[in-house]
Amino acid sequence: MSCCIQELRNKDVICSSNGCRLGNVDDVEIDVTSGRLVCIVIFERGHMFSKGCDIKIPWENIKVIGDDTILVDYCRPNNPAPPPKRRFF
Repeated sequence: MSCCIQELRNKDVICSSNGCRLGNVDDVEIDVTSGRLVCIVIFERGHMFSKGCDIKIPWENIKVIGDDTILVDYCRPNNPAPPPKRRFF
């Protein structure tokens, strides 16, 4: 079975262990030497002017790709690093 990258975009990503919705597929990373998809990326929504940490899920952790959803094995870090502080002069 094959799938286009465009078909992955905007699908809901669900954690298979607890049913938690992680977000939507916003981007992918591809290994340009092998042409293989390395991971899917979910942009973490931060506050209005700050960007949160993006979630990267390796291809090996994707269990099922359905019509509207993708089931993955993913554990959210307990203490993610805070976003860098911005300095205004």
